[in-house]
Amino acid sequence: MLEEPMSWFGGSVWSQRLEFCRLAESGSELSFTDLCDRFGISRKTGYKWLDRFRCEGADGLRDRPRVPRTSPTRTSASVEAKVLKIRKKHPVWGGRKIRRRLIDKGIVDVPAASTITDILRRHGKLVPAPSQAGGYTSFEAKNPNDMWQSDFKGWIMTGTGRCDPFDILDDHSRYNLKLEAGTDQLTNTVTAYLTETFHTYGMPKRILFDNGPPWGTSQAGFRWTRLGVWLIDLGIAVSHSRPMHPQTLGKDERFHRTLGLEVISRRPVWDSHEQLQRAFDEWRIVYNHQRPHDALDLDVPADRYKPSPRSMPTTIPAVEYPDGYDIRTVSKDARISFRGDRYKIGKPFIGRHVGVVPTTSDGIFEIKYRHQYIRNINLTQ
Repeated sequence: MLEEPMSWFGGSVWSQRLEFCRLAESGSELSFTDLCDRFGISRKTGYKWLDRFRCEGADGLRDRPRVPRTSPTRTSASVEAKVLKIRKKHPVWGGRKIRRRLIDKGIVDVPAASTITDILRRHGKLVPAPSQAGGYTSFEAKNPNDMWQSDFKGWIMTGTGRCDPFDILDDHSRYNLKLEAGTDQLTNTVTAYLTETFHTYGMPKRILFDNGPPWGTSQAGFRWTRLGVWLIDLGIAVSHSRPMHPQTLGKDERFHRTLGLEVISRRPVWDSHEQLQRAFDEWRIVYNHQRPHDALDLDVPADRYKPSPRSMPTTIPAVEYPDGYDIRTVSKDARISFRGDRYKIGKPFIGRHVGVVPTTSDGIFEIKYRHQYIRNINLTQ
């Protein structure tokens, strides 16, 4: 097993080994030594599991039995039985996903997706597909870790109280980086989730959030919070979705619907946060490594994800601005002085240095904190 499993890894030891091997094979710029460090194992252990994965696939990562197997080889079932078995395990998968999963498992003579759909129909296994929101153009980041999306799914009640499911999704690959059966939506809680994820997968170039707390505020024009400023300090660009436009976070919204259909709705009531977390951990492996994704041409997210080479810094660098910036310190009333007037910046920036730089439009200036645009100043009004 892993020598020192990191505290942020849920799920089985097998699932951790599988994730390690898939990331090691992803072709990332991250060195093998750094990846082993992120998973808390030695290079020797890492190579052992990688060799097993290359020779035997995912099953080679399971613990070896202490005694030889003596059970006889099972007789192969019919294709129809295989289809129904996968459908029973994943009751909302359709013909295309089941067909791809059969191919990935090495089954020969896999029938067409339409034939599999007929099998499901004959056995009364079809359910209406979830409705799709329309009227907008889908955007996809060009590379893994160019942008992540993150949000809370609507809360649910368990036997141990309210649960706030939290997730982080890579925009390019749809790879789920974090899935937590959380107990609250506080800034410190989300900061801990993000820190754990950065230590494992590295840091993205940008993160997209909605406008609610803890990453946004309801105050018009001043959306910045302590969490957002912390991310900027780490060198991550921060974006917020358009107010009243949930489709901006469309991939995360779709992930939430899938999570609801394939996990949360499977039980009328979950006994505890711990029980739900175990279900999340098990399903996350299915979602990342087994479930064919329509938007990825039926690849799985792990086929397209690579860990980021940008490790989380141990210290925050000093704020520096290029030549041509006017440097201003945000005062205790969350404002700066510029050209004889006072301009509000926001409480999270109190005591910090911001830069004011002219734009190409006369009388219009941008205020930036490090690399991040904060707001405009219009001297012509």
